[in-house]
Parts: sequence; C-alpha cells; structure tokens
Amino acid sequence: MAEVFSSLVTNTQIIGWAVAFVVFLIIEGITPGALVSIWFAAAALFSMLAAIAGLGFVWQLAIFVAASIILLIVSRPLVKRIRKPEGEDPNENYDLGKTAVVVEHVCNKTGEGRVKLDGVDWAARSEDGGDIEEGAVVTVKQVDGTKLIVAR
Repeated sequence: MAEVFSSLVTNTQIIGWAVAFVVFLIIEGITPGALVSIWFAAAALFSMLAAIAGLGFVWQLAIFVAASIILLIVSRPLVKRIRKPEGEDPNENYDLGKTAVVVEHVCNKTGEGRVKLDGVDWAARSEDGGDIEEGAVVTVKQVDGTKLIVAR
C-alpha cells in the first residue's frame, strides 16, 4: 500500500490535476452563488482519476474537456431554475409615483405618446385609455417594459 501511495504522490500529472481541482474549488468558493468553476473542478477530479488509472496526458486532457462540456450542458437547466430571480426587480418600481411631462400627445388608440421623466424620454400610454395633451404633468403608475403607464 505504501508503494502505491508513494507512486501516486510522485506522479506530477496526478498532482497537477489535484492542484487544478483545489484551485477551481477556491475560485468557486470566492464567487458564492455564481457557479463559475464547479464544473471544471469536477472535470479535474475525473482527469486526476484517469491519471491514477495510468492513462496518457492526451486522454486526461480529453476527459477534462469532455467532462467540462457535458457537465455544463447537463446542469444548465438546473442552474437556470436555481438562479431564476424571485419576486420583482427592485428597479422596476423605482419610477412609480414620479411626475413626468408629456412631450408628445398620448393616445392609446394610435399608440403614440411620449413623456420626459428625469431628463429621459419614454414612450407612454395613459392608464385610463384617454388622451393626454402635450405639456400636461402626469404621474407614473406602472412601468411596462420600455413604456410608462401614466395618469393625470
């Protein structure tokens, strides 16, 4: 048993993959929640096992690349589900309640209308469906993508 362990320790490829494994884990540890390198750490572990089994470096490298790609592809749906933001975007309601000035007649029927809010020109629609004339001061009631829903 001591012979096997000493031969493993002296094999630079095994040590190299072990170091890569630890480095990828450290990178993952300092980027919490980002899932940056966990797949590469697992792939380095597989490659280290290939080195222990006596496979050549080309095979070890191929295993590393293949395992990284497969792990990324297989885990992508899971990661998307985990990282899906819950609740509302905190910036979504930032402009609610602010006042804006109508710079182009607002008409929901024709889809026309623009307001200026904090120096930024936005497409606008009226909350009640009625027209709002240019120059009117309105209140932002809702943000709908790139449009503001406004009311007098």
